[in-house]
Amino acid sequence: MPDLSLQLHFQRFAQRLALHAWTLETTTFADVLRIARNTGWNGVEIRRSDVKQCYQAGMSRDDVIRLIDESGIKVAVTGTEYGLLFAKGDECGRLLDVLEETCKTAKAVGCDMIMTATGQATGSMDTAVANMRAAADIVAVYGLRIAYEYSSAHLTMNRLETARELHARVAHPAFGLLLDAYHLERSGSGGRGFAEVPAEHIFAFQYSDVPATPPPGMLRPTDRLAPGGGCVRWPEVFALLAEKSYQGYLSYEAPNPALWARPALDVSREGADATRALLKT
Repeated sequence: MPDLSLQLHFQRFAQRLALHAWTLETTTFADVLRIARNTGWNGVEIRRSDVKQCYQAGMSRDDVIRLIDESGIKVAVTGTEYGLLFAKGDECGRLLDVLEETCKTAKAVGCDMIMTATGQATGSMDTAVANMRAAADIVAVYGLRIAYEYSSAHLTMNRLETARELHARVAHPAFGLLLDAYHLERSGSGGRGFAEVPAEHIFAFQYSDVPATPPPGMLRPTDRLAPGGGCVRWPEVFALLAEKSYQGYLSYEAPNPALWARPALDVSREGADATRALLKT
């Protein structure tokens, strides 16, 4: 049984749970917002692709903002388009423009956290540092912060140590790390493996459970499970976050075709209930 201080932190975590939209990939954005609200989540993490889905349906940015506001659920994190880390020239400029638009939308709906991830491209650490510093400058103008997520499946940016090197070299107060329990486990930093990361460097946290056998050659791993269904050492993960007095949301990101084939309402409720059950143990 956790001590009293950890229990208090766990209770706070249970009130800061967000549903990541990728968990319900085959569900429309409007329905993701509705289902998240109706199945006990405290917030949602939305992606650039969710916003683009709305644009492709003929909605304007103001329409998207109105849809989110009227949903009645908090946006915990807003993702910008991936690829910025190693982008150059015109493509870098385009992605920085997308980031600025993302900031405007996030600000309008009361979200203070932007996230980005590596994408599929590779490049030099020098390019990554320069681009993330430029990104941090943009989000800072809007009073926001940006969190970078490494992926255990990427060719080079696939370990916590590499993400920490990037963070140290960017050295910007608006730039931090997004840690994901899935990628931590897959890259050898599961359980208490992120103990050396200072609390103030952890801007956001995603989670799902991890099958014991890794998928072969999956660039965007979609084998993720509901918490309690795999090999993640949840007591260690949650206890360490509590010891660090983590104040952000815990975002449930569990893309899996087996889950997408099930009713979205059931998948969403199962994730929320399983998380809260683990936080009570």
